[in-house]
Amino acid sequence: MTADQVTVPQFDIMLPYYGDVGLMQDAVRSVLALDGDDWRLTVVDDGTEPEVPGWFEELDDPRVRYVRNERNLGVTGNFNRCLELTTFDHVVLMGSDDLMHPNYLRVVREALRSAPGAAMVQPGVLVIDGAGRPVDTLADSVKRRLYAPREQGRGELGGEELAVSLLRGNWLYFPSICWRTDAVRERGFREDLKVIQDLALVMELVVAGERLALAEEVCFSYRRHALSESSAQAFTGDRFTEAQRFFLETARRMDAVGWKRAALTARRHRSTRLHALTMAPAAIGRGQVRAAGTLVRFAVGPAGSPSRQ
Repeated sequence: MTADQVTVPQFDIMLPYYGDVGLMQDAVRSVLALDGDDWRLTVVDDGTEPEVPGWFEELDDPRVRYVRNERNLGVTGNFNRCLELTTFDHVVLMGSDDLMHPNYLRVVREALRSAPGAAMVQPGVLVIDGAGRPVDTLADSVKRRLYAPREQGRGELGGEELAVSLLRGNWLYFPSICWRTDAVRERGFREDLKVIQDLALVMELVVAGERLALAEEVCFSYRRHALSESSAQAFTGDRFTEAQRFFLETARRMDAVGWKRAALTARRHRSTRLHALTMAPAAIGRGQVRAAGTLVRFAVGPAGSPSRQ
């Protein structure tokens, strides 16, 4: 083991789990294959699958903790439970169906050495489908080509520049981000948000003066399912109702801190409108005509005011 592998900071890898047992086990195995030992994995189980506790008992790895919630907390509640259990300097809230590559922590360590005060590190991500095959969806192509920073390699962003970039289109991959623990635990995830709580937390950090470090090297596989929680809510229109409320609140927040470009971008929320419009035909195909109408009204409604439901 090299000195690089035992140095601080130490990392809490938190895995809020609910869903497919096999994919969760693959996620755990990917963490066990990480380079270095300056990490601890904690699986916080929000489900009731009977075989899961026994699997972790058989795993019997001192680097792995397993906790089952006494009651179902839901997505946001389990995120906050994970933050409560975090004690190391940095934390990752990994998706229970995603995969870390062995070089993940090396990439993050290098980014933190270049930007030691950063509250967030966004490393390079490979998008995979439900079967684990690399995939380039429309959403990911738009993220990469239209919204992500054009500069390649390492970098650091913050302030209104970062706010405008993310409000134009959220190009981050939340489960792959490494967070500075004190920054995120102080704020936590908003319980009133079910889908967009990750962007809300990022915006809180940006307004507070925190910065985001970027690393180009791919070290994480993000699984894009056809019918994720956010996809299901998108078909009903619930996702966009929540998004609209968030963007209008954020516009007012940006005005309050004097970030006029960011406020205007939030009011327009063009990328979210476009996403809603692209979802409308699929909603009609599923027989959800009312939902399609909600999506279209959201997409073409006036900026800066709620669409009629």
